[in-house]
Amino acid sequence: MRKITEVLRLHFEHGRSKREIARIIGVSPSTVTDYLQRAKLAGLGFPLLADVDEQALNRELFPPSAPSTVQRPQPNWPQIHEGLRHKGVTLELLWHEYKEGQPAGFQYSAFCEHYRRWRQHLTLSTRQTHTSGERLFIDYAGKTVSVTDLHTGEIRQAQIFVTVLGASNYTFIKATWSQQLPDWIGSHVRAMTFYGGVTALWVPDNLKSAVTKASRYEPDLNPTYQDLTTHYDVAVLPARAKKPKDKSKVENGVLVVTCWVLARLRHQEFFSLNDLNRVLRTLLTELNERPFKKLPGCRASAYAEMDQPARRPLPDQPYEYAEWKLARVGIDYHVDVDRHYYSVPLQHARLQVDVRMTTTTIEIFLQGQRLASHLRSDFKGHHTTIDAHMPPAHRHPNRGGSSLPTVAPGSTGGISNANATASARLSVKM
Repeated sequence: MRKITEVLRLHFEHGRSKREIARIIGVSPSTVTDYLQRAKLAGLGFPLLADVDEQALNRELFPPSAPSTVQRPQPNWPQIHEGLRHKGVTLELLWHEYKEGQPAGFQYSAFCEHYRRWRQHLTLSTRQTHTSGERLFIDYAGKTVSVTDLHTGEIRQAQIFVTVLGASNYTFIKATWSQQLPDWIGSHVRAMTFYGGVTALWVPDNLKSAVTKASRYEPDLNPTYQDLTTHYDVAVLPARAKKPKDKSKVENGVLVVTCWVLARLRHQEFFSLNDLNRVLRTLLTELNERPFKKLPGCRASAYAEMDQPARRPLPDQPYEYAEWKLARVGIDYHVDVDRHYYSVPLQHARLQVDVRMTTTTIEIFLQGQRLASHLRSDFKGHHTTIDAHMPPAHRHPNRGGSSLPTVAPGSTGGISNANATASARLSVKM
């Protein structure tokens, strides 16, 4: 208000022009014009009367607007909010549709402002809008469930894996013994089967089984988790530490699961993981079919309307759990995996490679290119060799009478005698 008083003083007492006043006060000429017009309408000059303080001057120059007597038809805000979850739908499009049905309705700016006010009454996770079929949020519940071994009496704590779809809040839960890599990966596979399809993005918490180095744009994923995401053709966007909006959806989902599912188990006793998961499936169905408080429908109906039609199909083949490790090819062109040795082409001796290990197969890669694939063997200290990987001297008996076992082209075979290994080392050195 002091600036307004100074504008009036410079104008009425000193006769300064509007541009001069603007330059002196540090406001725009249009602001000076506005102040003077308001003063004229209010019948104010300078000096001001003694009883006109800053509050009184403010009331005189900026009287409150008279409330509008026109009652605008109110949009269906929950329906508007749900509409924004569909891919490509914008608030402007929904406003146009609203105006087509209600020509006397709000103009666009008022429509947006009323929607913003309505949305403030929602919880943080509900307030966020996610595109259908885009994101799956992944975490573990903080609360565990006790399971007693009938034979030993040992009590173990089952971990509760939770996923929540971004658009519909459709939830999946599964009890496992740990949060370690095999259980973490297996829970993802079961979740994809439960949903019957795949989203474009996964948003896991920064669990070590998922992320070895957190980053918003270039996270380092656990190699096995990376293998899983490649199989399902999804991108991973880990939730950032100390960024509650990144994982508010799943944190709210975990809270709902804790209150509406796990809390109901407090008087029950379980004697196997299967028994626990059987009860969890029943309670999960009830949770997904429980009506929303502030939005129409329930998780199951929202899933059927939004996420289910937008999901991508599952791969033709199920995912086979695999672990990865870095290894160096030996001078004898074999790679050590659990003390069994698998061959690669001779020219890759001494190089560092990636090894993919399943229960049945060993695959060896160099810079993303597969060098070899072998059936996995449990024979410690033995070799599995493809004859095409061997130098010519190792494929046929040598002149000294010492020989390597002959292996049919493209097949695998065992090479375990010391002379063969020594001969291979000598050949590579030469």
